[in-house]
Amino acid sequence: MTDTYQPAPPRPPRRRRAWWKVLLAVLLLLLLVAGGVAGYAWSLTRAPQGAAATQAYTLEVKPGDTLPGAAARLQAAGVLRSPDALRTIMRVRGTAGRLREGYYDLPAGLDAFQLADRLADTPRPRVRNVTVPEGKRVRDLPDILTAARLGDPATLPAALKAARGDCPNGSLEGFLFPATYPFRPEVTDAEIVRAMQDRMTQEFTPERLSAARRLGLTTCGWVTLASMVQAEAATVGEMPTIAGIFLNRLKVGIALGADPTVAYGLGKDLNQLDRSAGDFVKDTPYNTYTRQGLPPGPINNPGEAALLSVLNARRTLPDGREALYFVHGLDGRIHVNADYAAHLRDVARYR
Repeated sequence: MTDTYQPAPPRPPRRRRAWWKVLLAVLLLLLLVAGGVAGYAWSLTRAPQGAAATQAYTLEVKPGDTLPGAAARLQAAGVLRSPDALRTIMRVRGTAGRLREGYYDLPAGLDAFQLADRLADTPRPRVRNVTVPEGKRVRDLPDILTAARLGDPATLPAALKAARGDCPNGSLEGFLFPATYPFRPEVTDAEIVRAMQDRMTQEFTPERLSAARRLGLTTCGWVTLASMVQAEAATVGEMPTIAGIFLNRLKVGIALGADPTVAYGLGKDLNQLDRSAGDFVKDTPYNTYTRQGLPPGPINNPGEAALLSVLNARRTLPDGREALYFVHGLDGRIHVNADYAAHLRDVARYR
């Protein structure tokens, strides 16, 4: 009997297994793509490389600036790899609206997350500080302000000339208080002048004005005398003594004889005076050798110490006599006398 059994042919592979392989391959590919995208996105948040990234940077945010614009400037400065990454981080955190006008001081080497933290903080006020030293004249101010990048050098002199002081001659000299001012970069010439005038006005308290009147001084006279003290004194400690000498001279009718007033009247600095050229005998309204009394107005802008020295002047010597003369000696001291003969001896001795 012949065996007719035939083995069953092998079954073809199920299509389902083939689809699982395809699906698995697709999933693996997607994971790879997602990982690549995530890695790329992460790389965009890292701190940039290069010379610019090794230095601190200050971001200035002006009125009307936006986060996209600020982020673009950070990228251009080499501080940020991707503006989009920074914006996305801040949007997700809910801090995108916290950018404020001001200066953001950013240390070197910050990544996008750290930058986002910094930009969510309160910035440093957007001001430019300018210091006007005591004793500077109005003519000195344009250079001082221009060096601080404030005001318009082409128009500032006219703004200074247009404003009026408290003296009959109308000069602004003496009425711009020397101090440190925090001005916004957009400040106008007129705003600068007004701020300095207003600050000087704060010195004119009713009590101080009453004290000046008791000395026989108007506001103009008080500031004028203070400006002379400011120019003459080598130290703040000398100011009350020099103020007392000038007040005593006014009282007895002796010419004030202040070199700085002569220089001012001639449009010179003190170190430019030339006795051999006759500077001290050239008559101007400010020459306190050729004319009695105070000059017509201040010769500089005095500080608070000079203003108060007039109101708290030291007018007598230890023996009770009125001080009328002084000389700065080469020994670094001020030598004060009540009579001219003693003054001449001190000049010969210490100069």
